[in-house]
Amino acid sequence: MDDFWVFGYGSLMWRPGFEFEEARRGRLFGYRRALCIYSYVHRGTPEKPGLVLGLDQGGSCTGMVYRVNGDMREPVMSYLRSRELVTNVYLERTSPVHLADGRRITAVCYVADTGHHQFAGHLSAEDAAQRVSFSQGQSGHNVDYVASTVAHLKEMEIRDHWLEDVARRMDALTR
Repeated sequence: MDDFWVFGYGSLMWRPGFEFEEARRGRLFGYRRALCIYSYVHRGTPEKPGLVLGLDQGGSCTGMVYRVNGDMREPVMSYLRSRELVTNVYLERTSPVHLADGRRITAVCYVADTGHHQFAGHLSAEDAAQRVSFSQGQSGHNVDYVASTVAHLKEMEIRDHWLEDVARRMDALTR
């Protein structure tokens, strides 16, 4: 069975949770990293939803792509589906990803379902910061989720200007 690739843009970048043969930086075009998914459990409640990351339409997103041994397709895909498709707010897709070394590969990725009731829409950095600043759920405060994401991206030397703007605005609101 042929090897396959998985694209990570959030926690899959620093905590993939599966074995892989190779990890590379890659850019997915047509989608951007955004706080566009309402969280009713982990980072918010139904009364005060938080926000978590999704791939929203437009722009591009730099992330990590993992080459997985083809013999591991079933267990890895089962793991990813149980992790990413719990409420079906994400859609499983295969999309072209451009690697930093010039190669173009096809990778499995999970994009936001814009028709799902948990899709928050295209929020401004100010609106996202407002919601994040005052939400918390079973996994903790939404501020911690965003701060951790921004810190991990900086460690990986990946800039996300919109998310960094959200974090700056969030910090100003929570001081």
